[in-house]
Amino acid sequence: MRSTGFLIFFSIVLFIYGSVNYYLFARGLQAFALSQPMKRWYIAIFWVVVSMFIVGNVLERTATSVFSEWIYRIGAFWMAFMLYLFIALVLIDVVRILNYFFHFLPPFTPLMRFRLGIIVFSLAALVVAGGYINALWTNVKVIPLTIHKKVSGPQEVKILMASDLHLGALIGERREKHLLELIQQQKPDLVLLCGDLVDGDIAPVLRKNLGRHIQEIKTPMGVYAITGNHEFIGGINKTLPYLRSINIRMLLDETITLPNGIQLVGRIDRAGSRGPNTLKSLNQLMAGIDTLKPIIVMNHQPVNLKEASDAKVDLHLSGHTHNGQMWPFNYITQAVYELSWGLRKVGTTNFYVSSGYGSWGPPVRSGNRPEVVIFNLKFDQ
Repeated sequence: MRSTGFLIFFSIVLFIYGSVNYYLFARGLQAFALSQPMKRWYIAIFWVVVSMFIVGNVLERTATSVFSEWIYRIGAFWMAFMLYLFIALVLIDVVRILNYFFHFLPPFTPLMRFRLGIIVFSLAALVVAGGYINALWTNVKVIPLTIHKKVSGPQEVKILMASDLHLGALIGERREKHLLELIQQQKPDLVLLCGDLVDGDIAPVLRKNLGRHIQEIKTPMGVYAITGNHEFIGGINKTLPYLRSINIRMLLDETITLPNGIQLVGRIDRAGSRGPNTLKSLNQLMAGIDTLKPIIVMNHQPVNLKEASDAKVDLHLSGHTHNGQMWPFNYITQAVYELSWGLRKVGTTNFYVSSGYGSWGPPVRSGNRPEVVIFNLKFDQ
């Protein structure tokens, strides 16, 4: 049943992907009016590039190598190009339809079509290039919060939260090392990693020996992490041993109490509930917890927020959404999730959803910046 559902989903995605690319292909032929030899080159290059994201994805799972990584990389960038070319061409076609009825544009000559095609392609290239550069500049967001509960020891605790690292074929050692440098600069007491540490299949992570810089993270109160949905994509039984080997304490539907009294609740991502597995509810995880001491919940996907506010959680941390990552997908995540990005307080519960540190698919961010979040928590005397 599960394989049938996946096959139907994959077929729908493949049909949409093929249809959008055929639309771009046909409009490109109209715009550039190529000669017969050039048309053959155009057809071959266009469809080879279109296939690279799918082929690269398969190769990275089955026979990962530098070659497969570059195929996947080119295909990922094409995904971003495809999005913005499609938006631009749809807008142009809307104008053409309006012009058909109202005749407000002069007749289009082949030269004008060619120039317009160059302009559209150049603008899409600028947006993608800008989004790629933007994806490399991590914002350090600082949030002061007061929690009216007591802890033992210092009354202020500095927590660094990062989510959605997506280590793998596209997010490699450079970005991992940059995260370590940020942590060393900020000197937090505690580091919390809220899921999607790996991008999917563990093979490219092992090939590139990723994670060795995460092992260098040293904080007074430790490094804790939870699973995201991507940890289950490549097989959780392969991913968990890797995560446990890089100096990270994984919280898998469990609660621990830190030496100063802060209680951490780490939830397994709901992707882990597929098949016969049943995840614990928040109430089950918090059974017997001391509500007079601070409670922090790590839950990768920001769903069912009312459950946390009813349980009087003090701080609830999520990621997953990337806040859309590329415009205009941010409008979709805002419609789907109660909170797509940022801070919100409901009752006594502070919710934060991060836009994430890495990226999925295209290493491009045109709708927001990647981030790590510093919570300066102040407790009652």
